[in-house]
Amino acid sequence: MKKDIEIPEVKDVYVAVVQEQHLEYKTLDWNAYIINNSDKDLDTVLIMSRGYNDKKVTPVMRHTIAKLPARSYAKIEFLQEKVLALNNEFSVTYFIGNQMFDKSYLFIANSINEKALQTVPLMQLKGIIVK
Repeated sequence: MKKDIEIPEVKDVYVAVVQEQHLEYKTLDWNAYIINNSDKDLDTVLIMSRGYNDKKVTPVMRHTIAKLPARSYAKIEFLQEKVLALNNEFSVTYFIGNQMFDKSYLFIANSINEKALQTVPLMQLKGIIVK
């Protein structure tokens, strides 16, 4: 049954964590984004996120994006400073036509920091990206 479902390799879809200025509170916040750097629209994007280590586990957060156009990005969630010390995993499932795609993106504990910043494709902002 499940073994009969073919799930192709995910290409050109990434998760990035970007440090952004919060205009109202005048703080630097870490926000997670999904980036569609492909030429195809993504339909019914389902994202489950969680933080964990040997001693702690955060509740699972679930997000849905009805359509993520080609060469675009969308905010997933704000990340509190406390969860940056945990492994942060984002499981992403989406459709292109009738074909389902699935991939997990893992930010290792403490890997989200200012020293690891690089330019994020499409966004032209500094962040940490997992491909």
